[in-house]
Amino acid sequence: MQSIRKFFWMCTGTPVEVIEKYPTEHNKFIGIGATIFFTALFAAISGGYALYYVFAGAPLAIFFAVVFGILWGLAIFNLDRYIVSSINKTSKGLRQFYQASPRLIFAILIAIVIARPLELKIFDKEIKGVLKSRYLKEQQGNITRVSAAFADKYALEFSRIEKLQKEYDSISKEVSGLREELKKEVFGDKTSTTSGIVGFGTYAKEKQAVIDIKQRREQYLAAQLAELESFINRQKELEGINDQMMLTDSLMNVRVSYAGFADRNWALGQLTEGGDDVNNASANAVLFITLLFVAFECAPILVKLLSDVGPSDVDIYESEARIIRWLTATSPISKNRFVRAYRAIGGKPGRRLTRKPMYNKRVRKVERIEGKSKK
Repeated sequence: MQSIRKFFWMCTGTPVEVIEKYPTEHNKFIGIGATIFFTALFAAISGGYALYYVFAGAPLAIFFAVVFGILWGLAIFNLDRYIVSSINKTSKGLRQFYQASPRLIFAILIAIVIARPLELKIFDKEIKGVLKSRYLKEQQGNITRVSAAFADKYALEFSRIEKLQKEYDSISKEVSGLREELKKEVFGDKTSTTSGIVGFGTYAKEKQAVIDIKQRREQYLAAQLAELESFINRQKELEGINDQMMLTDSLMNVRVSYAGFADRNWALGQLTEGGDDVNNASANAVLFITLLFVAFECAPILVKLLSDVGPSDVDIYESEARIIRWLTATSPISKNRFVRAYRAIGGKPGRRLTRKPMYNKRVRKVERIEGKSKK
């Protein structure tokens, strides 16, 4: 538990040594650090999931997703840690919110970015349904375009097939009628086209001869149609027209599973557009999920802003102010002056040392004692 507590303290960006000095600050920084850590964890999961669909189907898709997820999570962790630690609690009134406003805007942008991939996962089944409908429409349109182009290319052959088919259908219908007349002629049925004489007589033979002629023409047309259709089928196979078939359920599922981030994002947008009840419910769900992540991402900053000024905040502020005074002191007799070897007293920063710098009395006394000891 001690290690976990120190880890969450480290996540806040505040020095652990400072937090340990003030027990009343322990729980506050544990809460802030845990929020920062879990925000980065969700960001890692979200980023890895998004990149997985970018490399969908690739052999190393999972590896790339894991690596990118870790890097993205570390980046968000570092940004949140810096945002929270950079808020100056010693400022008064609305100045703190003014200082934190750019950080809040940045936190909202981060929340929107990490929320989208998780929303895609939540609505995964609905997204697959939308993608299936889209891919089917695209396939139907593709088949229609390819078929139209093929028909234009072989318009003469298709025209001849149509003409022969009409003639074949007409002759087939005529042969069927002649067969019925021949049957009535043989059985002696008296009609406007039969003699009424029983048996296979002269009239029956004439009708049979006509039927034979029509049948030969029918067989010729059938052979011509078969030859033309065979030619068209060969051309379809050579030009890949037969490959433009409708996707089966298994092939459609495979294509949907390999859909990229852009297609899935489009499908989620389709679920939230429109005026029906289902789309409105989906839009409200997406909105609330985004707001939840916005609140979760802004929580560390809001906790830091709304909390009272603690001992650790005062300690850090005074320490920074003291260091700044040391670095910016210009008086040669100042006890807090920080003398740097590359800067002469009274000189400008970056100027070359032209004379021996003056040290304070304590340093001179130490030098005299060291000189006497050497002698």
